Formats: sequence, C-alpha cells, structure tokens
Amino acid sequence: MLLKKNIPFKYVFGKIKYEVLLVAVYTLVIVLLHDKFNLKDMVIPLSVPMIMGTVISLLLAFRSNQAYDRWWEARTVWGAIVNDSRTFSRQILSFMDNSYGSEEIEHFRERMVRRQIAWCYALSQQLRGLDPREGLERLIPKREVTFACRYANVPMALLELHARDLNHALKNEWLNAYQQVEIDKTISRLCDSMGKCERIKNTVFPATYSLYIHFAMNFFIMLLPFSLIEYFGFFEVPMVVAISSSFLLIEKMAIHLQDPFDNKPTDTPMTAISRNIERDLKQMLNDHHVPEHTTVERQYYVM
Repeated sequence: MLLKKNIPFKYVFGKIKYEVLLVAVYTLVIVLLHDKFNLKDMVIPLSVPMIMGTVISLLLAFRSNQAYDRWWEARTVWGAIVNDSRTFSRQILSFMDNSYGSEEIEHFRERMVRRQIAWCYALSQQLRGLDPREGLERLIPKREVTFACRYANVPMALLELHARDLNHALKNEWLNAYQQVEIDKTISRLCDSMGKCERIKNTVFPATYSLYIHFAMNFFIMLLPFSLIEYFGFFEVPMVVAISSSFLLIEKMAIHLQDPFDNKPTDTPMTAISRNIERDLKQMLNDHHVPEHTTVERQYYVM
C-alpha cells in the first residue's frame, strides 16, 4: 500500500516513461513536418479532441471508481480477518478455562492461536502467488506443515486442522456445545473472508472494457498534436506531453488498483496486517517475542 508521504517522482512517472517518450517523439515529428512543409491541411479543429477528451475522462473516472472499489473491498475483507482472528483467539483462551494448570490444555490453546497466525501469513502468500508454506515452521509443528503441504490450498488445510482440534476439545469436554458452536462460527467467517479474497483475485477485470478505453485514449493523444499546432508551434510538445501524462497516469492507477493481490506497492498490505495480528495474538498468549514494527525510512509503501 502506498503511503501518503515520500512517494518519489521517479516512481510516479516511471510507470509511463516509455509512453511519454513515444508521445514526445510523435508530437515533435508532427511539429517539424508542419514547420518545414507548412502543411495547413494537417490542422484539425480543437473541438474534435475536446469532445473525445470529455468522453474519455468520464470513462476513465468510471473505471477508476470500479478499480478502487475492488481495492477497498480487499482492504475491508482483511479488516474483517483482523477482527475475526482476535475473536477466535479470545474465544479459545477464555472458553477453555485452564485454572487447573493442565499442560495439555495449555499446549492446545497455544497451538490453536499460533495456527491462526500461520493462517494469516499463508493466505497473504497464496494470494500474491508466492509459496504459502514459507515460514510456517516457526509457528506450527512440522507434522501440521506436512499435512498442509498435501493440499493445493494451504490456508484451507489450516482451517480444517482448526475444525478437527475443535471437535477434539468438545469430545474431551474442554468446551461445551454452545462454546463449540460460537468458535465454529468464527472459523466459518474466516473461511468466508478467504473466499472473498479468492474471488477478487480470480475475477479478471473485463478485458474488452480496458481495451476499448485504451484504444480511444491513444486515438485522442494521436489527434491532439494536430489541433494544438496552430496555436503553440514548438511549445506544443510539452503541452501534449503534459495532457497525455494526465490521462496515462489515471489509466495506470486504475490498472494497479484493480488487482489488490498482485505483489506490487499498490497491494493491500497483507504482510503488515499479518504482522500486527501476530503481535496482538502473541501478546494474548503472554509471549513477548513479538515481531518488531518496521520503521518506514526512505520507503513509500508497505506490503
């Protein structure tokens, strides 16, 4: 996720540097041809690109809104994951009273909470197309890692282990039936959140819509030099570059926001959120070995 401060100029215009260079060369060629051969027939009325620019602006605004809705939905889902992870851990620790000091119950509660932390990291890795098994060994036993590796969907395997352990706790009367139902509801909400993330990840933004807008915008940029040349001459080059950059940047912004799980600086900050979940849940276990906050120095985004 991009932060409010320290976004470098190089990063912003680095996204469109090749397009801007091509537009500058194209506009310069037209200016030189017009100046050398005095081609009056090259000039077109300014109203033509103005009408196209208005239409394209509306289409880009609609696309940007749709892309932002996808990004915001992803962030909302991960906000729900934070809340449900805390709720799950609180239920496990409070429902399973260990006033008798049973080591078996204590290990069981710690295993469930640590597995929930592992689930958050595994889900974030899987959504980004990375290895979801990476780093699980520091949170859950090796046998559970081996069990999860047999599944194509590692987070789903961890939720299945949650359900099995929950059933085990009910049979051992560590939980009553009402408590088991409440915890199972929390696990179901976590499963729903995982499905929502996968839906966003696997639903491609309509390709034809993007293609048509891109084609119309390029056509608009190609017409723009012919309508401004009569008024600005050689000064037309920076004018066309500035106007084109505005449209290109808006299009690039929409393209990046429409894929919030694509392992880019504009992503939903799933790793940072998972780290905060780990901090909170470990503190509930009275574990002081919590991950440190990463101070953002000369860095303009968090992942």
